[in-house]
Amino acid sequence: MPAGMPVSPTSQVSDESVFGSSDELIQGSDELVAAVGTHGGEPETGFNPITGWGYNREPLVQSTIFKKDSNGALINDLATGYNVSEDGLIWTVNIRDDVKFHDGVPLTARDVAFTFNTAASSSGKGDLSVLDNAVALDNYTVEFKLNDPQATFIHKLAVIGIVPEHAYNEAYGENPIGSGPYRLLQWNKGQQAIFEANPDYYGQKPYFKKLTLLFMQSDTAFAAAKSGQVNLAEIPASYANQKVNGMKIVSLDSIDARGISFPMQPDTGKKTENGYSIGNNVTSDPAIRKALNIGIDRQALINGALNGQGEEEFTGADKLPFGNKEAIFEDGKVDEARKILADSGWADTDGDGILEKNGLKAEFTLLYYSNAQDRQALAVALSEEARKLGINIKVEGKSWNEIDTLAHSTPIIFGFGSLDPTDLYLRYYSKSYNPSNYNNIIIYNNSVVDNYLRTAITSVDQDTANKNWQLAAWDGTTGFSANGDATWLWIATINYLYIMDEDLDIGTPKIQSHGADAFGNILEWKRTAH
Repeated sequence: MPAGMPVSPTSQVSDESVFGSSDELIQGSDELVAAVGTHGGEPETGFNPITGWGYNREPLVQSTIFKKDSNGALINDLATGYNVSEDGLIWTVNIRDDVKFHDGVPLTARDVAFTFNTAASSSGKGDLSVLDNAVALDNYTVEFKLNDPQATFIHKLAVIGIVPEHAYNEAYGENPIGSGPYRLLQWNKGQQAIFEANPDYYGQKPYFKKLTLLFMQSDTAFAAAKSGQVNLAEIPASYANQKVNGMKIVSLDSIDARGISFPMQPDTGKKTENGYSIGNNVTSDPAIRKALNIGIDRQALINGALNGQGEEEFTGADKLPFGNKEAIFEDGKVDEARKILADSGWADTDGDGILEKNGLKAEFTLLYYSNAQDRQALAVALSEEARKLGINIKVEGKSWNEIDTLAHSTPIIFGFGSLDPTDLYLRYYSKSYNPSNYNNIIIYNNSVVDNYLRTAITSVDQDTANKNWQLAAWDGTTGFSANGDATWLWIATINYLYIMDEDLDIGTPKIQSHGADAFGNILEWKRTAH
């Protein structure tokens, strides 16, 4: 998108007092200042892969065993090759012998084994419950022993950065040592992190020798971009049509889907081990779930709530190789949705516009994370669409701590998007339900779907695996998609928007997964000649 007209000087008066003069931040053509925070912002526990830093995005400081290219295909990073035993339980990976940590100590298989064993015993983002243990067979060969033959384990090897056994401690996240393309120079919590290029990096040397990340929410980031304080900023969809002199807006496609969880169990008074209520008498009715899925107009929600910055989503995996195109349907069918409800016994007997069935109102609360603008906008817009069907959705924004206590009984707008199909398995496999996390939070149980999911996750043949992932969504008779059990209401995949200097060339970006990965191909970034 080309840059537009200059911004009025009056809009810049207060910006410099907040961000300092532009000379303080932007000094050389090989230095980059980026405002992040809405999705890819400051890590709560520091730059530690064990606790989640870099999971599903470029960790900058650390190396990974594999990476994913711009098409989502696995490529080697530390790895030089691997093999899997016939029973699928032992994975042997060979790694490079020319890699050093930032402190000059060689990276060996012991560090890889240490990283994965530590991650498996921690409560970080990565679900490594399938890993029994990792062992260094020699300096450059590591063996992973699994307790279940999950072929998707290879994706775990692409998302966890390797930490040094000799320098890992509780404070590692604040002063991380890695072997990645950048090393952390300075971290001012709540403000910025400054990285410099690693001169001993074994891979392609980055064009940008210094990288400064400013932790800002989207509105502040846009103001910083307007006033020339940053070279790049993540911005919300509402700014998609803004014009800033000398800058361009780039919209990146994503597989980051927004969907609503539907508690599948009725409310019978059951509680979780923490005393949280289980079940919802409205969303446990399949007529409600199916009517919403087919009755709402997803494109209208995208046009309004997301300013057109997104694409319709029907299964949570539409764009992925394991997505089932047969499970995609035509939506916006209000009359058909009303018939589904009427045939199931829902009727407006008191004339208030809200349907009832056996004395129960067709209404429920929909929760969203209070700091997520896109989720709030989608929730409000969905509520308006649902009213056309006679369903009353009450929208509430809450913190994740509050949401945790309500997740088993209340629909929530979630964001999911990963090239790893293990996400599907954890979301729908009946035995993956765990009251202490979001795995199968809706307590879904379909034995046919379970069989497809097990076949998929244990299959070493990718075509067989993909076919069974697809059948789990819809096999013509049943499945987790709206054609089957209508377990979730998927709405859209969102686009990630960035405003950046006109001369900034970001190469071929990776498709954005959940949480954004703007720096996923940072080694391709450069400035172009004027």
